[in-house]
Amino acid sequence: MPDGGARQDMAAPVPLLVAEGPVLVFGGGYSNREATEALLAEAERLGIPPARMICTGDVVAYGADPQAVVDLIRAAGIATVMGNCEEQLAAGAEDCGCGFTPGSRCERLSAAWFTYASAHVDDAARRWMAGLPRRLDLVIGEHRLAVVHGAPSRINRFVFASHPDADLAREIAATGTEGVIGGHCGVPFTRVIADRLWHNAGVIGLPANDGTPRGWFSLLTPGRDGLEIRHLPLAYDHRRAAAAMRRAGLPEDYAETLESGIWPNVDILPPAEQALSGAALAAETHHWPQTGAIASAPRPAFADPMRTARGEPHATVAPTGLETLWFNTGTLCNIACTDCYIESSPRNDRLIYLARADFDRLLDEAAAHHPELGEIGFTGGEPFLNPDTPGMIAAALERGYRALVLTNAMRPLQRHGAFLCALAAAHGARLAIRVSLDHYTEAGHERLRGAGSFAPTLAGLGMLAGSGAALSIAARFPAGEDESAWRAGFAALFAERGLALDAFDPARLVLFPELANQPDPPEVSATCWQTLARRGRRVMCETSRMVVHRRGEAVPRLVACTLQPYAPDFDLGTDLAAAMRPVTLNHPHCARFCVFGAASCSAPAG
Repeated sequence: MPDGGARQDMAAPVPLLVAEGPVLVFGGGYSNREATEALLAEAERLGIPPARMICTGDVVAYGADPQAVVDLIRAAGIATVMGNCEEQLAAGAEDCGCGFTPGSRCERLSAAWFTYASAHVDDAARRWMAGLPRRLDLVIGEHRLAVVHGAPSRINRFVFASHPDADLAREIAATGTEGVIGGHCGVPFTRVIADRLWHNAGVIGLPANDGTPRGWFSLLTPGRDGLEIRHLPLAYDHRRAAAAMRRAGLPEDYAETLESGIWPNVDILPPAEQALSGAALAAETHHWPQTGAIASAPRPAFADPMRTARGEPHATVAPTGLETLWFNTGTLCNIACTDCYIESSPRNDRLIYLARADFDRLLDEAAAHHPELGEIGFTGGEPFLNPDTPGMIAAALERGYRALVLTNAMRPLQRHGAFLCALAAAHGARLAIRVSLDHYTEAGHERLRGAGSFAPTLAGLGMLAGSGAALSIAARFPAGEDESAWRAGFAALFAERGLALDAFDPARLVLFPELANQPDPPEVSATCWQTLARRGRRVMCETSRMVVHRRGEAVPRLVACTLQPYAPDFDLGTDLAAAMRPVTLNHPHCARFCVFGAASCSAPAG
């Protein structure tokens, strides 16, 4: 998750709200006047006075009526904690401080609505925002809970239901209370960690990415045995709110979100929450402290070829055309890496060397039936151990294709340095070479690639740097790391070595997720995939196939993608035309690497 944003000041005096009756909690008014008015009406219907209402911040954000929403909240006298949007607007900052991933679609879109919001709130509103507490404590029944925007540690920290228990426990412990009521993430949930509570009521100003236009709030009711916590939907005139956004000239993406119920981007969501995209939430009731009910054991994931453990159909992806045809040149490699995606090593020849005759035959077939094909990919193993690889690369270029070669740039490649430079001189950036450099430090790289591998790879990079080929780097990116810091580390290495590579360009430094020794990701349901695909998420098997020649088989075969050379479910036969059929995403690699990792071996190299 992003690490930017101010930290909460726990030394400041904490306002106290004492409630003997039910408390209504909501967040994210988001400048949505229609939703805010509907919430106030719902509170009146439920008999909840403003004195027993709490807002978890971000009163102002995406919508068309920032001043009106501030006025409604202020006039009602609702207890409100400062959100990062209030913090930034009060300070006259240039962005919302949401903590979106740098360069993400959400970060780009936020610039437009933040500029609009800043121009449409008055000085009195900014003074009110500046005076909001970063935390208030709620005493309800016999329990004391800390109310913050993101997390006790940081105002803009995204905390979701899938976060590890230990992480949430540390955040709660820092408050000295029995639990936390937070906001910011936009998705409602209630978690109990040991006997401590983490509750997020959701937001009212945008949907919860569940395919419905509803917002969410909660009702906390004290009783003799603890709290009853009800997650409740909020219906409002979302079409009117969307129309107001369009009249104001705000980003269409968020106006459309009000109508579709699907976020424009899911970068901030962990895989577990991404997997629920488009699945309509239902009203829920929780009791805290829990009474010790034992949940039944879940069905194992990825066990049923047709359905997920929740009983939903697996996502199926139909090909849209053949844009990249991969050739695995063989699994033999000059080094043995930890977490190699297909277990290449100096001894693994489970995929034998691909022969030039087979390459030419399949390329002829592709040329006859797939005029849309633009790229030929070469992977291994180490491609340059196969004596036919240089000629196959040259043949692909001579036919007018872009050739993308994945290599460790060590001695096998360096033996062909003059040949590759000549190819680059003749074909320029149509020769694309992606070098595996897993970390910007020697120790970090050699942790995966083995002792003595860092210097030879850098030597190969230096040899290729002035060749004219489109050069890029592939690195492993561990979950939970700060991407900006990671890219900055590579930028420093490139500058030190005189390499003209932009580490902040995702086409020049391609970050791939680690796959080994990781817990299984969520399964990809048909509903989830339909939702993510509507927002631009793509997977390799839509536009790619890979040729492999397994030891003991008479001819090469086609498989769905570069990560599945052996799995029977992803074997598509020997005929390229027949291989262009739908693929079911029923494997952890599909979920972790492609769907939720948003990675692709075929990503542009320049």
